[in-house]
Order: sequence, then C-alpha cells, then structure tokens
Amino acid sequence: MTFRLLLPLGLMFSVAFSAVVSWPAHAAGDRFALVIGNAKYPDAEAPLKEPVNDARDLTDELKRDGFSVETLENAGGDAMRRGLDRLYGKIKPGSVALLFFSGYGIQSSRQSYMIPVDAQIWQEADVRRDGIGLEQVLQEINSRGAGVKIALLDASRRNPYERRFRTASAGLAPVIAPSGTLVMYSAALSAVVTDGGRDRSLFVQELLKEIRVPDLTAEETLNRTRVGVTRASRSEQVPWISSSLAEDFSFVPGNGVRPTPPAEASVAPAPAPAPAPTPTQVVVAPPVPSPLPPAPPAPQPTPVQKVDTPPPPPPVAPAPPAPSPVIANVAPAAPAAPAQDPFADDPTIKSLSAKIAANPEDAGALYRRGQVYASKGAYAQAIRDFDDTIRINPKDVEALNNRCWARTVVGELQPALRDCNEALRLRPNFVDALDSRGLVNLKSGAVKNAIADFDAALKINPRLTSSLYGRGLAKQRNGAAQEGALDIANAKAMDPNIVREFEAYGVR
Repeated sequence: MTFRLLLPLGLMFSVAFSAVVSWPAHAAGDRFALVIGNAKYPDAEAPLKEPVNDARDLTDELKRDGFSVETLENAGGDAMRRGLDRLYGKIKPGSVALLFFSGYGIQSSRQSYMIPVDAQIWQEADVRRDGIGLEQVLQEINSRGAGVKIALLDASRRNPYERRFRTASAGLAPVIAPSGTLVMYSAALSAVVTDGGRDRSLFVQELLKEIRVPDLTAEETLNRTRVGVTRASRSEQVPWISSSLAEDFSFVPGNGVRPTPPAEASVAPAPAPAPAPTPTQVVVAPPVPSPLPPAPPAPQPTPVQKVDTPPPPPPVAPAPPAPSPVIANVAPAAPAAPAQDPFADDPTIKSLSAKIAANPEDAGALYRRGQVYASKGAYAQAIRDFDDTIRINPKDVEALNNRCWARTVVGELQPALRDCNEALRLRPNFVDALDSRGLVNLKSGAVKNAIADFDAALKINPRLTSSLYGRGLAKQRNGAAQEGALDIANAKAMDPNIVREFEAYGVR
C-alpha cells in the first residue's frame, strides 16, 4: 500500500493563527532519541564508512534541538535491546521519541528489521531471530505514551546476507505503525542503495540541512529531505515517508513565522531543468549499444590431465630391513602441516571451524562455513565444505544450489549443471537454483536455456537483479540486442555493482 504524505493543515491558516495553535512546546525534557550507527559487520567485506559518522552528526544536531540522546556505535543485538529498553524507560505521556538507525536492514514476512553487527543470518528465519523489528519497537514506544514517534532508517543497503537466501525481497517493507508516527526510509520500498564510498550519506546530509530550518513541521522537514535526496541523486534514490502524526511537531521551533516553502519542497516537485530527461529506474529503454558483445567462446571441456605411466623401475636388490622410524623420518618437513588457510583467523570461520572440529558431521556448520568461504571468493574451500554437507545429507537443496553456483564460478560447468538439476528435482521452482542454472547455461553458451531459466526465476521474484542482468546478456547473445540492453539497464539501475559481480563470475 502506498502512503501519501499529507500537507500540514497549518499552511491553510493565517500566520498569526498558526503561531497560536501550532507545535506544542515539547521541552527538552520531553524529547528522547536513540541513535544507532552500525558499520563493522564481520560478514561484510569491509566496514561501512557512513553509519558512524552519520550517527555522530545527527546526535550533535538533536542535542542542539533539545533532545536527550543516547548514541550506540557498532552495537550487537544485546546492546541494541538494552538501548531500546533505556529509551522506553524515559518516555512519559506526550513525549517525543525518535529512533535513528544506520546500517544493514532486511525485510522478512513484510516487516523491516534492523540488523545488529553480531547477527548470524544464514536463512530467513534468522532475520526474525537476530534482527530488531521496527514495528515492534514503534508499538512499544506507543504503549509508553509517546505523543510523537519518529523513526529514521538509513538501512536500505545491499547487504552480505542476500546470497544466503533470496526468498525475501530487497530493501525495506512498509510499516504498520500506531497513530502519531512518522517513518522515513532512505530509499523507496524494496529498493537498495549501493554504498558510494562516501564518509557521510546523502540522506543524512539532506536531513541535517532541513532539520536546521526553524518553524518547519516534522512532515515538511522530511518531505524537503526527500525532494533534496531525489534531486541530488537524479532520481536514483527516492526516500519513502509514512505519516500518521496527530499533532504538529517542529525540530526547531521559531517565532511562529512560517518560512516560504522553496520550490523543491512541494510534494510534486517540478521537473528539474536538466538538458536530458531525468533517468528512471525501469521504464526507459536505453539506446541499443553499438557493438554487440562478442559471443562467448564455446565451452571447453575440462582438460583431462594426461599422466604418462612411467616405465617400471629396474629391479633393485632388496635392502636390509630398516626400522620403521628411519623411514618415517626421511622428510619430516614436507607433510608437517596442511596449506595455511588465509581465512583461518576470520572470526566467523574460526568459530565454525571449532564447531566442525568438535563434530565433523555437523552439516549445518559445514554448510555455513562453505557460504562464508564462497562470499570471500575462496571457492575451492567452499566446494569442499558443500561436498561434506551433501555427503551427510544428499537432499540438502541449499547446499546443492550453492555448490552449483561455486562450481559455475570456477568453470566446473558439467558438475555444476548436475547439482542445479538435482536441487530443482528435489524442490521444483526453487528460485535460487533457477538463477544459478541460468548462470551455468550462460557461461556454457546455452543462451536459450539460460533465458528460460532466468525467465522462470523472474516470474517468482521480479526484482532478482542477477537473473535480470543475466537474461539481458543472454538475450544479446541470442540476437535480441535491444531487449537485452533494456534488461541490463534495469538491472544496473537496481544494483550498480551487478556488472562487477558478473565479471567476478567470469561473465562479461
């Protein structure tokens, strides 16, 4: 359901009248905020740059605006829950309660969850176990009597958990919030924003700019923020707002004189005077690229290494029997230790390896370690772990799919195809396996089969970027250049990193 941002009724009255009736005072003691910036997720390739800086900047601004603020940085689940409990305990009837979260967010079962840095997410059920549900937080704040409830989530980021399960949609879900609530996401529903490597997010920069304008209602502040982000990103990032405020609230009350709304603050902003039309994410077909990408070389069968059988050695007179210790000590250094695992000190791998050492038949730990290895590009180690997982449980469709994908990346295409076929035999319409098999067929040159697999995956999940991009490549190689270019453009609009991802798979 789409929520419409309502224009404040105060705009319809005279300045003098609004000065009398608008914006309850909400003294400093009545304003409480919890600000969370989570950047250091062990499962991510590198810490996020924006959340901690954004949390600190917003904390400073809210304190200037009379809020009592608690700030958490790189908080685990227990720390986040304790911080929320302290926020709940401060709230009095009629208070203003504000929650800001920057980090990774995931939607599951049509609810949005804030992810602590120590969350262990391997399947969708883990999101609900380790994540902090936004709706539950808002309901608890409401039950304590808060008059104004504000939630600001800068969490619509592509996250490191997506390849582990894809049954949930990307981005965040609409929130069912109690009356008197104002919610804003940094991006549209079910959309993600790629971390641009900046020290501070565009969303928080625009938010701070508008918060400092006196005599704006909170709705106007967030609406102007939305417009600012949309224009600065050329419509690539469009924040989402839901409001059910029952009273006007201003971050910075002024003298009651309403500021003149700038042109960009209207709900329906005028088109930007750019020489070219503002790009949209899905509906605009890009020009057909001039040269078609060269057809991939026909897949070469995995070369069978010839091993020349050496001639039999000349007979040697039997040596006198030697004690076994002498033979055992001939070359002690060679088999001394297995090759060093470059990821052995990774906290997640270290923990899982300890579990496997204690129980070598722990299929769950083997599977999870394989996923972590794969996410780090250590495909040989990942395949070995998936081998052991499938040995223990030959019907583990998740392990079969993941081994299919890992084998595809390293070029073991025929074994990969067998894995994906088996996963789909065990679970027909398994979207992950359809997507993986599409990649197998794309790399092997079976472009019609690839298109069929990607089509089937997109019918189940239309926002599956990897299938959309893969289908675009397959269509171009099958001669449908314009259709393929449209798929590719739409996929890149949803995920600008998709090209780099496929290049890592050996597909260009």
